[in-house]
Amino acid sequence: MTTTHAKPRGTARIESALPINSILAGDCIEVMNSLPEGSVDLIFADPPYNLQLRGDLHRPDNSRVDAVDDAWDQFGSFAAYDRFTQNWLAAARRLLKPNGAIWVIGSYHNIFRVGAELQNQGFWILNDVVWRKSNPMPNFRGKRLTNAHETLIWASKTEGAKYTFNYEALKSLNEGIQMRSDWTLPICTGGERLKDAEGAKAHPTQKPESLLHRVLVGTTNPGDVVLDPFFGTGTTGAVAKMLGRDWIGIEREAAYREVAERRLSRVRRLDASALATTTGKRAEPRVPFGQVVERGMLRPGEELVSVNTRHTARVRADGSLIGRDVRGSIHQVGAALEGAPSCNGWTYWHFRRDGQMIPIDILRQQIRAELAEAR
Repeated sequence: MTTTHAKPRGTARIESALPINSILAGDCIEVMNSLPEGSVDLIFADPPYNLQLRGDLHRPDNSRVDAVDDAWDQFGSFAAYDRFTQNWLAAARRLLKPNGAIWVIGSYHNIFRVGAELQNQGFWILNDVVWRKSNPMPNFRGKRLTNAHETLIWASKTEGAKYTFNYEALKSLNEGIQMRSDWTLPICTGGERLKDAEGAKAHPTQKPESLLHRVLVGTTNPGDVVLDPFFGTGTTGAVAKMLGRDWIGIEREAAYREVAERRLSRVRRLDASALATTTGKRAEPRVPFGQVVERGMLRPGEELVSVNTRHTARVRADGSLIGRDVRGSIHQVGAALEGAPSCNGWTYWHFRRDGQMIPIDILRQQIRAELAEAR
């Protein structure tokens, strides 16, 4: 299934005023509130986790773990964190188009508080996704289970709102099997892990590109605007640029902005043929059988034969069929003749050409191909 959206009037003007494909410096709430309302297709947010660390964390050999102890992850109380969450989510919701959506990622420290606030503000949760880390950091103190996953929440702006979901593309990513809500992907290691001038991690919670690739392929289309209010070292922007999406990053830390700028300067957008993704039948333009008749591809009075050759029907000028004692659409007549509750007339009915039986669906595909060329 692919649920897509048509851009409303005025969208082009709004998007032309957006600082797309750039990193904005400053507080995310202030910056988001300065951007045009209803201008963004998707928000991917990786907010501070509020880890509440107490002192340094050490391995069994007493070496210090480079954990998240930066000032941006520290809040005086849960109430302070909740106020921050309320404010940035309100700013994010204002920016989303009516058919926009949001992804938020977090750990057990914060994701439940964020999820509650999403619902408080009217977002409609579509899925929670468990990112199971194939190579998690072990629990060095040995007092708890190893934290081997993080949780993502995917939500539309309102209940009943349309949103982009490229079902077939995600199915293709998963070798033809429906994508589930538990994703096993590795954390950043090796060459993907960005380092600063001293060789240390440029950012303690850098997300893997594989995670953003899955999110953006599954829930955006080329040309969509993706905003990341906690841009860090720019994973969202790098993957968006590669996949032909426009992006906006907001980051208050100058060191992270510098790393992200260097990273994004090296990213090249894939060509148009590589950006195309698998779509389902529902995404293809609807072609009524009457168009086949109107265009003379089949003539009124021409005989159609069922796939099992047991039944025949004749084409009528209005695109309906008449067969035996039944008349109606290609689907209705096929179902009635077979005594079945339903029938896909496009694959059931065939016509004869040069002694061969050809499914009428061939004619529908010809029309669809012409429509695609005309776009």
